Amino acid sequence: MAEKRKPLLGFVSKLPSGTTPGNSGKTRCPLCMGLFKAPRLLPCLHTVCTTCLEQLEPFSVVDIRGGDSDTSSEGSVFQELKPRTLQPQIGILCPVCDAQVDLPMGGVKALTIDHLAMNDVMLESLRGEGQGLVCDLCSDREVEKRCQTCKANLCHFCCQAHRRQKKTTYHTMVDLKDLKGYSQIGKPILCPAHPAEELRLFCELCDQPVCRECMVGGHREHPCDLASNVVHKHGDSVRELLKGTQAHVEGLEKALAQIKGTNRALQERVEAVAADVRSFSEGYIKAIGEHRDKLLKQLEAIWIQKENSLQLQKAQLEQLLADMRTGVEFTEHLLTSGSDLEILITKGVVLERLTKLNKVAYSARPGVNEKITFSPKEKAGLCRGYEVYGAINTKEVDPAKCVLQGEDLHRAREKQTVSFTVICKDAAGESMGRGGETIQVAVIPKDKKDSPVKTMVHDNKDGTYYVSYTPKEPGIYTVFVCVKEQHVQGSPFAVTVRKRHRSHPGVFHCCTFCSSGGQKTARCACGGTMPGGYLGCGHGHKGHPGRPHWSCCGKFTEKSECAWAGGQSAARSVLRTVAL
Repeated sequence: MAEKRKPLLGFVSKLPSGTTPGNSGKTRCPLCMGLFKAPRLLPCLHTVCTTCLEQLEPFSVVDIRGGDSDTSSEGSVFQELKPRTLQPQIGILCPVCDAQVDLPMGGVKALTIDHLAMNDVMLESLRGEGQGLVCDLCSDREVEKRCQTCKANLCHFCCQAHRRQKKTTYHTMVDLKDLKGYSQIGKPILCPAHPAEELRLFCELCDQPVCRECMVGGHREHPCDLASNVVHKHGDSVRELLKGTQAHVEGLEKALAQIKGTNRALQERVEAVAADVRSFSEGYIKAIGEHRDKLLKQLEAIWIQKENSLQLQKAQLEQLLADMRTGVEFTEHLLTSGSDLEILITKGVVLERLTKLNKVAYSARPGVNEKITFSPKEKAGLCRGYEVYGAINTKEVDPAKCVLQGEDLHRAREKQTVSFTVICKDAAGESMGRGGETIQVAVIPKDKKDSPVKTMVHDNKDGTYYVSYTPKEPGIYTVFVCVKEQHVQGSPFAVTVRKRHRSHPGVFHCCTFCSSGGQKTARCACGGTMPGGYLGCGHGHKGHPGRPHWSCCGKFTEKSECAWAGGQSAARSVLRTVAL
């Protein structure tokens, strides 16, 4: 029973100098941040003080595992297996990883005690990294020695008493300072069912550590052996499982490294794109600012030009008005106050002046208007390499100057698309050169005024507009074209829609003999025949018109509408000729 135990999983009993297995990550509670006190190991392998776990808020869960639960606890190994049943459970969340922890029947205190953490706490205390250790017997004085046989930490007084007792006289006592290089100095693990006995044996049947009292009790006929003898067998299974877990750890580390690398690359890319966006935005803002200044200067120049023109016209009209008033006042005064002789003497000068004034040409309307518009959606070219929008326009469309253009303005065919162009001009008759005007087009049948034809207007963005519509039936239609709700030149106008163009079902040939390949039964609408039983026409023979013609109707124009009615009198041989 007192044999030397071999280290489990390759742990050495004594560490090299300078090695410190105990650290704050293994010895301090993640909640209270103090040294572990009665640490409990959770199923997620995180360790927390018992007191801290008891302070966590529990919640209710439904446990479908019954007695076969894999929740690790010291108390659970002594409970009998129960059948699977639905039973309420109390659970908590791990304060480190938020994993759900189903508490055993005994609550937090029934969870597994983390003896490794307790050993690390003791090691840290020995190295002076924690609070001083107190005697395990009197719990009052500071520890000086440790009994290697009892695994008890003793003060000077209890150490003397320990040596005087007959049972413990020959126990090995070691100074505490000599234990600082050891990795295992923990207290013996006692049996929860028999607190006075140390767990030294292992029951293979129940798969749990037991003490000597357990062997003579509930585990009497169970195969049991020293823990030191079976630990390597069970350690091998743990090692195998550990290898698989380590492989996952390596894979996860690589995956995390890749994610971190991708995240760095993403961050660098985001920063680069952000720099491009800022550079583009700053350049665009400068371009817009420069274009704005250009537009404002252009507006100011237009204003000065218009104002100068108005001021000049104003000065001319004011001078003419002054001259007119002078002539009128002098003439009125002469006629009302002058004598007959005075009137006759002055008449020549007055008539000459008034005649000259009456011949002076002047415009009663201002020479310029106030029409200045800004088109924010109009392209204004490039500025600093950026496409900018917005243009100042002084031209105003004059509906009376707008014209219509197209070959099919006044004629159309049913079910065939008709089109024409509206050319917008200003008061001076110049093309607007830009789009954006409101063009209204209506095509109304004369007999069905409540059924207008659908029209399409396409803005060519150059001052012209493409208009198209498709009349459904023949007849007379009226077309209305308005710009700014005013008719353009030639609007409204009438359109005659005729029946759909009838294409030729025959062939345009020189004669039936040639087009039919010499078939005797082939005929032609021209009515010509040939000797030898040929029912169709031939060059130089009776009835041939002497020039190319259509076999279906006899018309001489290749691009023409077919005149064949397709009635019962038409010979079948003509149709056969058509097919050829």
